[in-house]
Amino acid sequence: MIPPEPPQQPLQPPPPAPPNHVVSTIENLPAEGSGGGSLSASSRASVRQRIRKVLNREMLISVALGQVLSLLICGIGLTSKYLSEDFHANTPVFQSFLNYILLFLVYTTTLAVRQGEENLLAILRRRWWKYMILGLIDLEANYLVVKAYQYTTLTSIQLLDCFVIPVVILLSWFFLLIRYKAVHFIGIIVCILGMGCMAGADVLVGRHQGAGENKLVGDLLVLGGATLYGISNVWEEYIIRTLSRVEFLGMIGLFGAFFSGIQLAIMEHKELLKVPWDWQIGLLYVGFSACMFGLYSLMPIVIKKTSATSVNLSLLTADLYSLFCGLFLFHYKFSGLYLLSFFTILIGLVLYSSTSTYIAQDPRVYKQFRNPSGPVVDLPTTAQVEPSVTYTSLGQETEEEPHVRVA
Repeated sequence: MIPPEPPQQPLQPPPPAPPNHVVSTIENLPAEGSGGGSLSASSRASVRQRIRKVLNREMLISVALGQVLSLLICGIGLTSKYLSEDFHANTPVFQSFLNYILLFLVYTTTLAVRQGEENLLAILRRRWWKYMILGLIDLEANYLVVKAYQYTTLTSIQLLDCFVIPVVILLSWFFLLIRYKAVHFIGIIVCILGMGCMAGADVLVGRHQGAGENKLVGDLLVLGGATLYGISNVWEEYIIRTLSRVEFLGMIGLFGAFFSGIQLAIMEHKELLKVPWDWQIGLLYVGFSACMFGLYSLMPIVIKKTSATSVNLSLLTADLYSLFCGLFLFHYKFSGLYLLSFFTILIGLVLYSSTSTYIAQDPRVYKQFRNPSGPVVDLPTTAQVEPSVTYTSLGQETEEEPHVRVA
């Protein structure tokens, strides 16, 4: 006789946040004399001051890490410029292929030697098609933006590439349930104004604008690439918060190498045969691959500490770093508007990072979608977080972080 199946347990609300982590804003501290205990005015002031110090330190760390990503993109741009203009090596797919191969060798092989549910074969059995789609999106995002340089102007690319920011905000709002405050939107607007200032400076100094032979096609390619970048970044944030950074990079390396290899064989094999190989070209390819590998490896860490929106705002300074290097390497003309643009973007980043976003939590979907890690602060145990809302934290990762397995 087959025993009857036990009744299904109803969905439980998410467990309360750990009391020793900064998972709420200062306003969530209990008011003096409220239920569950009371705090003296001096104790409340001391707790508020300690929390402010922690958040200020984490804000500066997040801004600094974002600038490291911008410097890596600057290195990618400089090596690509040397390859295309000095050595006539127009091989964007091959350059992406080298990066995916490095990710495959480091992270995919790491997954292959793991045991249990985190093994490569176990991951592929459960969600191979999801990573296949993500690998295609990531590859084509890179390809579309690089291809756009053949059709439209540099100024158009710089301005239209900012389209990734509203894409990330909308996707984060609807799919990651992230909620923003007024100061976040003010910071975003300030950053975009800084980009507009930089584009205006390019026009004033007559900086090389690109071919611009078919501007509409080029602009559409940029918008398509920016949209795919936004989808990829938000998907990446979801994976690293609910699964793991190594799984994301390992699967991107696997499917990215596979699809870029096919695209390379079909579309770019003739260009690759025309490359005049020597030690200088080889060194440029090595430098490009090292910067790309560093960018892919570091970006999940920065996204987990901040968010996909914050990372994309930080990357707006990458063009300015490339410009400052170009003043010495390519003898670009200088304008004071470039400095104004740089500091405007930094001010926008500081404004955006000055306050935490929060997650409007749906217990049926995001039961474990929280970052319990954070700087340890001796908060009173009476401080309770509203069950339906979890405020984000910018702390370091811990080994006890729960994982959500997505079928």
